[in-house]
Amino acid sequence: MSIALIAFAVVVAILVLLLFLAVKITREYERGVIFRFGRLLDPPKGPGIFLIIPFVDQMVRVDLRTVTLNVPPQEVITKDNVPVRVNAVAYFRIVEPNAAITQVENYMVATSQIAQTTLRSVLGQHVLDELLSERDKINAILQEIIDEATSPWGIKVSIVEVKDVEIPTGMQRAMARQAEAERERRAKVIAAEGEFQASERLKDAANVMSENPITIQLRFLQTMLEMSSERTSNLILPIPLELFKPFLGGGNDKSS
Repeated sequence: MSIALIAFAVVVAILVLLLFLAVKITREYERGVIFRFGRLLDPPKGPGIFLIIPFVDQMVRVDLRTVTLNVPPQEVITKDNVPVRVNAVAYFRIVEPNAAITQVENYMVATSQIAQTTLRSVLGQHVLDELLSERDKINAILQEIIDEATSPWGIKVSIVEVKDVEIPTGMQRAMARQAEAERERRAKVIAAEGEFQASERLKDAANVMSENPITIQLRFLQTMLEMSSERTSNLILPIPLELFKPFLGGGNDKSS
């Protein structure tokens, strides 16, 4: 009787163990890639609870969430022969779990290597000014190339961003001098443009005054009013030369 109970207990324990090994649970963001006698079963299992055949089926869990991949800093020589140090970040996720497991040994390492080589290749085809001012365009090019390279592995690259561009100190000083010279040039151009516009307005005002001489007197009175409003003890009073014409004319008659 005791032997029968022991045998029954052993059988129950084996069944419980087999059931434990057969029942698998995957989360909402996970899928189970199943291999039966080494052959891939399609489609992948999950999410939720499902059964596999113990000791026959092997399951590999695959995470479908977006992965943040930091691309290590890369030494790059730009198209205009400027050495820069650039790092980036890439966001990708697995859209085909079976391909991610069967088409590449380690999709994380493979994606990282593709991102590094693409970063060096693409940035080497652009000059430094484009690298600094056209960041969105370069990011789009990187994303397209990396996504195309990783697509056979069941990976979708959604975003690639160049985070930081380190420029040599000498180049930074040269760029600062260039920016300062550009600002000075713009200031001179703006000042010259202002002088030109002022001269145009003065010419128009002179043309108006020449048509009616009384405007000169009005302008003279306006100037005196502005000067009197200031706290000063000096007052400049211009006298029109027309007042001296009779005297100058009389002198000339006498001399003649």
